[in-house]
Amino acid sequence: MPDVTSLDSGCRRGWSWLRAHPLAFDAGLALAVLACMVTGSFADPHGSRTGPTFGDRTPDATSVVLMVLGAAALVLRRREPLVVLGITGAVTLVELLTDETPAPVAMSAVIALYTVAARTDRPTTWRVGLATMALLTAGAMLFGPTPWYAQENLGVFAWTGMAAAAGDAVRSRRAFVDAIRERAERAERTREEEARRRVAEERLRIARDLHDVVAHHIALVNVQAGVAAHVMDKRPDQAKEALAHVREASRSALNELRATVGLLRQSGDPEAPTEPAPGLAVLDELLATFRHAGLPVELARAADDAGLPAAVDLAAYRIIQEALTNVRKHAGPDAKAEVSVVRVGRTVEITVLDNGTPPPAAPTATAAGDDGHDGHGGHGLIGMRERVTALGGTLTAAPRYGGGFRVQAILPATARTGEDT
Repeated sequence: MPDVTSLDSGCRRGWSWLRAHPLAFDAGLALAVLACMVTGSFADPHGSRTGPTFGDRTPDATSVVLMVLGAAALVLRRREPLVVLGITGAVTLVELLTDETPAPVAMSAVIALYTVAARTDRPTTWRVGLATMALLTAGAMLFGPTPWYAQENLGVFAWTGMAAAAGDAVRSRRAFVDAIRERAERAERTREEEARRRVAEERLRIARDLHDVVAHHIALVNVQAGVAAHVMDKRPDQAKEALAHVREASRSALNELRATVGLLRQSGDPEAPTEPAPGLAVLDELLATFRHAGLPVELARAADDAGLPAAVDLAAYRIIQEALTNVRKHAGPDAKAEVSVVRVGRTVEITVLDNGTPPPAAPTATAAGDDGHDGHGGHGLIGMRERVTALGGTLTAAPRYGGGFRVQAILPATARTGEDT
């Protein structure tokens, strides 16, 4: 007993080979059609009163040649469907006009019409199909050996009509399947592009956080280390105090870096940080670090600035942190800063002002959008603008009339859904 699995696998391989070699498939189809036409030519539909008989008639040489020509033309049906239809239709008409007992040469024309309908568009199918049906049916009715109303003539009409309809249905199904496949591929590409976009946004967000943390704390460490080195010999107590601030700033930097890098850890990692992101709730602690570094900072805030969304709260904190870091680095040793946080309707306004003048050695206009107030190639102000834009807010940063610098951010009090800053 043959193995059913092996038989099925062999059939699949054979079918796959035929699909990969369409010319071989069409040659096999042509042989099958020729065999059917030759077999049908021996049948007489009116052989007896009880029904058709087989073997009572034999095809003549002309019919055999026409059947061979019609079947041979089908080998090229995919490459030249309209030409093949013309050849098969012509040999069918010749058979109907020259033979009193025509062989079923119309079978080749039916296959050719199906191919035209399956491989062209619908308007072409309608035009060619109606012309073929009318021509072959009229030829059979007017010049055939049977009366015009004979069932053989109606059979030509029916078979050609069904061939056109079947080919059009196959073409429509292929188009539908191709459309679904294309839609699925487009959706897959869209998912991949969305995934890449989200990865890029996350990398940019982490880069902004790293810049804000490092720039702020390293600036404070640099200032306090310079103070300690300057007064180490004459004022050791003040040097110790400066070094204590250096140690505190370093510890804060390490803690924030650990929290930021912890975002890269996989979920469920027990070493991932669980502290909340900094926000306006710890603004006083942030300002205290700048005051310890020698920058006088005044704060004006409303009592209702609490309860902001986490994204807005973090953005406000980072904007103030970066703006004050720029003041400390570039506004000169005698600069003072003012910070205000005001809730206005559905927005919260963050303003940082200073009255300093950049020292002669300070860089100016280092990058587009920097306005000479950021010593890190413009990344500080660029990062602030990216944060504000991601939340749907606005940011202005420009020198003040009469000296100093002004940074103002207007943020929505409610974060946009799906936004990640």
